[in-house]
Amino acid sequence: MWNLVLPSEIKRFEEIIIKLEKGEISSDDFKRFRLENGVYGIRGVDDKHMIRIKIPLGLLTSEQLDSIASATEQFAPAKMGHITTRQDIQVHNIERRDVPRFLSVIAKTGLTTREACGNTVRNVTACPYAGVSRGELFDVTPYAKAVTLYFLRNPLNQNLPRKFKFAFEGCPEDHARTPIHDAGIAAAIRRQGGKEERGFKIYVGGGLGSHPVSAVLLEPFTSEGLLLPTCEAIMRIFDRMGNRKNRSRARLKFLLEEWGEEKFRKTILEERTIVLMTRSGKEYPSFECVEEKAPLVSEKVVKASSPAFERWKKTNALEQKQKGFYIVHVRCPLGDVTVAQMRGIAAAAKKFCGGRICATITQNLILRWVPEAYLGVVYQELERLKLAFASAERFADITRCPGSDTCNLAITKSRGLAQALGDSFQNGLGNSADLKDIDIKISGCPNSCGQHHIAALGFYGTARNVNGKLVPHYELLVGGGTVEGKATHGEVALRIPARRIPEAVKYLVTFYQREKKTNEMFRGFLQRVGVKKIQSELEPFTKLESFDCNPDSYRDWTDEKPFALKVGKGECAA
Repeated sequence: MWNLVLPSEIKRFEEIIIKLEKGEISSDDFKRFRLENGVYGIRGVDDKHMIRIKIPLGLLTSEQLDSIASATEQFAPAKMGHITTRQDIQVHNIERRDVPRFLSVIAKTGLTTREACGNTVRNVTACPYAGVSRGELFDVTPYAKAVTLYFLRNPLNQNLPRKFKFAFEGCPEDHARTPIHDAGIAAAIRRQGGKEERGFKIYVGGGLGSHPVSAVLLEPFTSEGLLLPTCEAIMRIFDRMGNRKNRSRARLKFLLEEWGEEKFRKTILEERTIVLMTRSGKEYPSFECVEEKAPLVSEKVVKASSPAFERWKKTNALEQKQKGFYIVHVRCPLGDVTVAQMRGIAAAAKKFCGGRICATITQNLILRWVPEAYLGVVYQELERLKLAFASAERFADITRCPGSDTCNLAITKSRGLAQALGDSFQNGLGNSADLKDIDIKISGCPNSCGQHHIAALGFYGTARNVNGKLVPHYELLVGGGTVEGKATHGEVALRIPARRIPEAVKYLVTFYQREKKTNEMFRGFLQRVGVKKIQSELEPFTKLESFDCNPDSYRDWTDEKPFALKVGKGECAA
C-alpha cells in the first residue's frame, strides 16, 4: 500500500494547537485548519474531536488496521472505530492535545487524514470488489489511485466552494453508487478496428443531502487517456463557478441545475480542451495495472459444516474471478468495530489472505483472496471476535450515520434506532434477515449522511409535537436505489415516532410478504401498490398513547432524558 503521509503536517498540527491555546489564532481559523486535516468537532464539547482516517478506495493492509487499533486504544475513550459510507474509519472523542499523537501512530503505516473533511476532494471511493469481481469489465483500482494521488494536496483542491466526491465502478451492478456523486466513473469498453479500448462513462453532478440529484452522463465514452484531464476540467469549473456566497447551494449539482444539462456538459468539455492545451510538461500519475498474486497460506485447514456456517457462507462469502478464492464479508453491526476486533481481523487477514482488507460503503469490512479451504477457519476466527454475523449486504445489514450522539446537525439518535431495528431480527424479523431486495439506511437529519434517499426503506430524523410534547420522529422514504447512470430517490411516505419504527417495519415487511405476487421484488411491489397504500397501512404507527401511559415512547432510542431539539452548525459546510 502507498504512503500518503507528509510528516511536516503533523508537526504543523502541534504548532497550530499551541497557537490556539495561546490565543494567537481564532477558533474559526483553527476549525478551517483542522477540517482540512480530517479533524471534526464533537457535539457539545470544544476540546475533543472526531478523527476521520482517509482510506483511498477503502483498501487497507493488516498493518494499517493494526495501527488504527493502536491509536484508538491509546487515545479514544470508547476504544472503538466507526466505518463510514465513504470507506473511511472515524474515531471519536479524541482530546485536542492528543490529535497529533494519534496522527503519528497511523502515519507509521502510511495513513493520513489530509483532506478527509473540508472543502476538498474527499476520499476517493471504489467498488470493493475491484480486481476480484467475476463480473467487472476491468479493474478500476489503478485509475482510482491515480485520481487520489493527483488531487491529494493539489492547490486546485484546497479551497473549493464545497466538498467534492469521486467514485469508481467496474461492475455492472454499481456497488459504488456512482449516480449520487459529483463525479461517478464507471468502466466502459469500446471496440474500434477490431481492437478493444478501455475508457469510462463519467456521470457528473450527482449528490444527496436535503436536495438529492442524479448525475448526468458527460459524454458517451471518455478514453483512458482523457480520464485525468476530464477530472481536472470538472474541478476547475467547480472551483471557478461554484456558489461561494450561499453554502447551501455550493455543491456541483446546483451548477447542473442552474445551467441545464447542455450548458453543463459544453462548459466542462470546453474546459478540458483548455486543460490539454495549457498543461506544463508535468506528467499525470500513471495507471499502474498490477495484477494481485494469490497469497501463500500455511495455516491448518479447519472444516466446518454447521447450519450457522452454511448460512454465513451463503450470505457472506462470494467467489472471486480467481478460481478457488473468495471475498469474505465481515459484517460490522452499526458500522462499529472495537480495538480487539480490529486486531483480530488484521491478524486473520495476515494469516489467510495476505493481509488484504477493504472497507465498504455499507460500513463493513471485507477480506479478499481467502482460499476456499480456509473459509471454515476464518468463520471460527470471526466467531471468536463476535463478528460471524450472516446477512451481509442483506436486509439485516443496516447503514446509519453517527447521529446526535456526536454530530452537531443531527436531530435524532440514528445509532439507537439502528440497534433497535437490529434487535428486531432476533424478535419477529428473523426469517426475513437475508432478503436481498430490501435495505435500510438511516440518517439523523435530512442531510443523508446515511444515504437514506437511495434505500428501499430510508429514514431521516425530524421532530414534531404530540400531545403537547416534542417527540423524535423519522420521515420514511420508500423505493430508493441506484443503477449505473441513475439514482432513484425514495418517495416520502409518512412521519413515524422513533420508538414505533421497529414495529412499523415488521408490519410493512409482513404486509409485503403476504400481498406480493410470485417472485415480486420489494421495490416492484412498492411501485405496484403505490405510496398512498403504504401510508394507509402504516398510519396506525404514527400515533402515540398519552405521555402518562407510556412516557418512554416520547423519548429517543438509548435516551433516558426527555427529548430536546438541539441542532448546531454542521462542519461539513465550514
